[in-house]
Amino acid sequence: MEPIVVVGGGLAAARATETLRTEGYDGDLVVVTGEPEVPYERPPLSKDYLRGEAGRDALRTLDADWYADHGVDLRTSTTAVGLDVAARSVSTAPDGALRYSRLLLATGSRVRRLDVPGGGLDGVHSLRSVADADRLAEALAGDGPVVVVGDGWIGMEVAASARQLGRDVTLVGRGRHPLGALGPEVSAIFAAEHEAHGVRLLAGRSVTAFEGTARVTGVTLDDGVTLEASTVVVGIGVTPEVGLAEAAGIEVRTAEAGGGITVDPTLRTSAPEVWAAGDIAAVPSPRYAKLLRIEHWAVADSTGAHAARSMLGSGREYDELPYFFSDQLDLGMEAKGLTEGDVVLSGSAEDRECVAFWVTRDRVEGAMGINVWDRMDDAEELIRRDGPVDRATLEGFVA
Repeated sequence: MEPIVVVGGGLAAARATETLRTEGYDGDLVVVTGEPEVPYERPPLSKDYLRGEAGRDALRTLDADWYADHGVDLRTSTTAVGLDVAARSVSTAPDGALRYSRLLLATGSRVRRLDVPGGGLDGVHSLRSVADADRLAEALAGDGPVVVVGDGWIGMEVAASARQLGRDVTLVGRGRHPLGALGPEVSAIFAAEHEAHGVRLLAGRSVTAFEGTARVTGVTLDDGVTLEASTVVVGIGVTPEVGLAEAAGIEVRTAEAGGGITVDPTLRTSAPEVWAAGDIAAVPSPRYAKLLRIEHWAVADSTGAHAARSMLGSGREYDELPYFFSDQLDLGMEAKGLTEGDVVLSGSAEDRECVAFWVTRDRVEGAMGINVWDRMDDAEELIRRDGPVDRATLEGFVA
């Protein structure tokens, strides 16, 4: 029988591989990843790993010995370049064709590039891989001002880490406030934390050019102002890596619809014996009655395990709420559900110790604990409640 093949080098791939073995699959199993690294987790890249507080081993879901000890053929520095779903074959470089009995696509995402003059200058960084983090950590060990372009989660986390490393940091965002999807009330909590630690926040600005000859020296904004910079980090989001699937005729969503590979409730794709997990999977949500594609650690973790069980015939439908977390300076948060709707706060936003709820027509869509811990299971009960939740219940959530 042909092996099960897993394509990917992130958490979803690692968790799927582990689950296949723990659930009793003892057949041939091949993992293909284009990076030279053992599959690893990405959240520390913008946090403790970037700051030098955690080593490479902390990134790995499973160490290299685990793969060997469990009979897994781990092929690093091997890129999947083509997929023939009729022949059940993956073309790889440099190894050539690889036949499969079942296939999991966990190809993750790639960073979006900022197409402006000077983007190729030395000192202009993005952050997606271990190699990216190593280069950026070396740059942050130097001196001079740092400019972070993009005020989403990655941009905010990198800005926080750079500030903790003692660098002068300016963060440039295009919206009216950072973390714009959260709404102004919750965004203000994160903005206040950064400003209290000396991060300069510029809202409603865009970058027109990076200045310098061989190395970046500045960032020019759309109002003509040039910010001095010895290090620049561009964190303007990611794009799901669906090219392999799309070229093979597997159903994918348009970028306007949210992107990703369309899967059924068991994480099967439109192709026979092909599943998808992690960043690329657009998964039906029973709670929200729509496809969700979520780019967070916990979703990669849970969809990787779920896809593995599905490949082994479980038939169960995926029904996890999105969960994500972030650590920035003295602020930590964890959240479940979607950040859509009107905001109701419980606790103290001023003290940056509260829970925010997003509500649509008295139904809770999502919740975020900010420096409030171990309440997300309670919040999930409210999110999953079929009927309305009164405002007093939400406002009194934090005693």
